[in-house]
Amino acid sequence: MRASMISAAVVAALVGYGSTIALVVAAAQALGATPAQTVSWACAIALSKAVGSAFLSWRSRVPVVLAWSTPGAALIGASQGMTMAEGVGAFLLAGALTVAAGTIRPLGRAVAAIPDGIAAGMLAGVLLPFCLKLPGAATEAPALVLPMVALFLLVRLWNPAFAVLAALALGLTLAFATDAATAPQPAGWPQLTFIAPSFSLQALIGLGLPLFLVTMASQNLPGFATLRAAGYEPPVGPALVTTGGLTMGFGLFGAHPVSMAAITAAICLGPDVDPNPATRWRVGLFYAAVWVLIALAGPWLLSLLAAMPPALMAAVVALALLAPFTGAATGAFTAPETRFAAAVTLAVTAAGVSAFGIGAAFWGLVAGLAVWALDHAKPGLRSFIMTQKPRG
Repeated sequence: MRASMISAAVVAALVGYGSTIALVVAAAQALGATPAQTVSWACAIALSKAVGSAFLSWRSRVPVVLAWSTPGAALIGASQGMTMAEGVGAFLLAGALTVAAGTIRPLGRAVAAIPDGIAAGMLAGVLLPFCLKLPGAATEAPALVLPMVALFLLVRLWNPAFAVLAALALGLTLAFATDAATAPQPAGWPQLTFIAPSFSLQALIGLGLPLFLVTMASQNLPGFATLRAAGYEPPVGPALVTTGGLTMGFGLFGAHPVSMAAITAAICLGPDVDPNPATRWRVGLFYAAVWVLIALAGPWLLSLLAAMPPALMAAVVALALLAPFTGAATGAFTAPETRFAAAVTLAVTAAGVSAFGIGAAFWGLVAGLAVWALDHAKPGLRSFIMTQKPRG
């Protein structure tokens, strides 16, 4: 046992939890989850990450580190008019599609065929409204939010992975020191609450399908790339089948999709964790153990967050999503051939307008693909129009 493995696992898990747990709470609130369902959600997804990380690391002898889908949580948080049961139905669809992508090659190729710029535009459109809440939060509670922002910017210069966690810790301290927080409610042991799924067409198309796409494009693919950059061959098929299966199983207790990790995975992949690449996979076991402990402490941690002022929580979510939004916006406008289509995708998605009960993320994707298809058909259309002109 190496102490460096334990420390890397603890740091990676705490960074992953502290930086985006507020977003998971916001997602649960958007679906109208009860307090018991919210606790179940947090516990189930922590256990899902623990089981998947331990199993894949042990099976493949590769240090596989799983994360919950941060953009997926943002997508859920932006949804409107859905119940928790409909959300669970959407989670099951996203998990089933992930399993299918790992076993059915044509489906995997179809997902890969979606232009990167358009997929990034959809993700940027989902994240932008959350980022725009930061100025309002700073105006509402400047004594809490402005010091958090300042610390975030300073820590980001040293270590971006710790920036949000540091801002959250400062916000919690200030909230209790200034009596801006309420008294946390007593918390007991975590309990998994079964939630019977409800399958509505609007939720499946408007949430389930985009949830699968943003998780694949923004977390699974970068996660595989992170492993390759560290010198490992990622177990792509088994990882997709495992994460999809875990999403379907733990989704019945409220958990949204889990996926490959990228940022937190990088913490566990360096030679400082273990000089021997062949035995470095064991860090996945320690990482899993930390997530089991986090699952047990979940009710207390959620009670602590529930005592915080809404402005503080909105600021934490915004700060956590600034980096993913930057990456998505960069990806959306990198390729000139998809730049305009990506802009349309981003605008329609960020508008948050639903039609026929289906959310904006789906319509943003449809609009972007339609514009992209029209751009690709332009030479043929131009030739057709020219041949229809009257001659005289």
